[in-house]
Amino acid sequence: MKKDNQILMDSKAFAIRIIKLYAYLKDEKHVVMLSKQVLRSGTSIGANVRESVNAQSRLDFINKLNIALKEANETEYWLELLHESDFLDDNQFDSIYNDCGKIAATLTKIIKTTKSGMLE
Repeated sequence: MKKDNQILMDSKAFAIRIIKLYAYLKDEKHVVMLSKQVLRSGTSIGANVRESVNAQSRLDFINKLNIALKEANETEYWLELLHESDFLDDNQFDSIYNDCGKIAATLTKIIKTTKSGMLE
């Protein structure tokens, strides 16, 4: 992995946080269904970002990042449910939710920049 690619590093670090959150929810809170959902979508963000590195075209690159963005939005939804169901306290929720939001914002910016570059 390239050390200078911030979205790659951020999405991988986020996936690691999600894996730890999954273990916490499963072992400490005994939440199975929601924890599996957040694990799937939260780790998928980084997987799709990683796939975008070897995209076959700009359109393929944009497509991979759009999938990552959709997964980030889904992850935000699961995190909201976990918080509103009292499985995550305010501090836990705010920290991981804000990280997910930053990743989504970065993905949106990369997608928009890439699309505008295609129009030139």
